Amino acid sequence: MSVESLAVIGGGVIGLAVARRAAQAGLAVRVHREAAPPLGHERSEQGDRFKGASWVAGGMLAPRSEGWPGEDQLLTIGIESLRLWHGGFLDGLPDDVVTARETLVVAVDRADAADLRTVADWLAAQGHPVVATTAARDLEPLLAQGIRHGFVAGDELAVDNRKLVVALAAACEELGVSWAGPVGSVEEARTGVDTVVIANGIDAPALWPGLAVRPVKGEVLRLRWRPGCMPVPRRVIRARVHGRPVYLVPRADGVVVGATQYEHGRDTAPSVTGVRDLLDDACEVLPCLGEYELAECSAGLRPMTPDNMPIVGRLDAHTLVATGHGRSGFLLAPWTAERMAAELLVGARV
Repeated sequence: MSVESLAVIGGGVIGLAVARRAAQAGLAVRVHREAAPPLGHERSEQGDRFKGASWVAGGMLAPRSEGWPGEDQLLTIGIESLRLWHGGFLDGLPDDVVTARETLVVAVDRADAADLRTVADWLAAQGHPVVATTAARDLEPLLAQGIRHGFVAGDELAVDNRKLVVALAAACEELGVSWAGPVGSVEEARTGVDTVVIANGIDAPALWPGLAVRPVKGEVLRLRWRPGCMPVPRRVIRARVHGRPVYLVPRADGVVVGATQYEHGRDTAPSVTGVRDLLDDACEVLPCLGEYELAECSAGLRPMTPDNMPIVGRLDAHTLVATGHGRSGFLLAPWTAERMAAELLVGARV
């Protein structure tokens, strides 16, 4: 039985993607969120209040280059969601939301190269091969000397996470979505609507006890290009640096560097160790970044689950959930929106 009205709890990329998809299907939608995303990239009081994981992210849509042996199911839904990104999810959004259209994954030492071969072999066995290279610097000449081994995922994308959140919010407004403040319970959100979607990340268990979601901290840096510096890379560069993963994601004004990952409760203060490791690893891969401006250090809390799989589906007759996306929130936003639409529009064309 289809529904006519919906309340979405959560104003990050998942909540906004679900709200937009539901509104496109003709539902009356209300989104409960902590604060509106600021218009623009500048840090501001408004930006400081918008502290969701979506605001502190690299924005990579990279199921292959982020994949790891054993995460077969996550790879499958990631590939499916990447097709949705290419297949229409970006329609109606600004062109400059997309900042890169290819991923180059490289290794710094022999052990790192062996790890990349393991990943490439696993991807091939799953039917999603990548293109190996032993001449990575031919693709990105600014890579450090000695970096040769890697692979290319040619269909992967990266988006400016902050521009995308702002664009999705604007698209929701154009579709008639209404906004409301945070709620303390599902029952409060259910007032005046048929169905509620819980999509507020690490806070979901407070609304529905038993959801196995926990916060995992990750630091992210923003490096700003300055006159006289070498140019921003054209593609996403992911690397293993003596066993540690690091990513470099192009932006119009520089590069986003991330990301650490560790359990530290709800602490969102960047640590000296985390920032130092990211800077060291980034400059070991792309030495020219040492001349960029260190524009921002921030940390976000990813909503992680025990098996790294998102929790997306129905909880009861009037409540759905979309949380636990971990490091894949931006990648899986279209897939999640379609799953929610399928549940909401039973018997209708979705």
